[in-house]
Amino acid sequence: MVLRVIRDSGFAEETTQEVFLQVWRTADKFDPTKGSAVSWLMVLAQRRAIDRVRTEQSNSDREVTYEVNNHRDEFDQVTEEVWRRIEQQAVLDCLDRLTDAQREAVALAYYGGLSYRETAVSLGVALPTVKSRIRDGLIRLRACLGVI
Repeated sequence: MVLRVIRDSGFAEETTQEVFLQVWRTADKFDPTKGSAVSWLMVLAQRRAIDRVRTEQSNSDREVTYEVNNHRDEFDQVTEEVWRRIEQQAVLDCLDRLTDAQREAVALAYYGGLSYRETAVSLGVALPTVKSRIRDGLIRLRACLGVI
């Protein structure tokens, strides 16, 4: 009966041994008025077998969860780096397609970390001019990169 529940002969043997040990230790608790010794033994065996299946399943689930959460695939890291470099090169290629004024304004504002006002001062042009250059440059970058 234990083998039918567990379906692994090694685990079934261990579980059966545990059942016999439990019977040996708790034989004084057996009450013949409630049923036969064989039925008591079968109930103990079935319960122990089900506990063993649940324990093994829980261990297996825990291991799978750990592996999923802690698995770092080198291939994924390499692929991620390759895509980052491809995207970086695409942005650089698209920046080259901007006018010099647009590229300079975008570079100062987005790569230099300057505000629009600081960019205008740095370039020596009016604030509305910088805003227009950046806006037009970003529109051209989006179009070049295929971003909607």
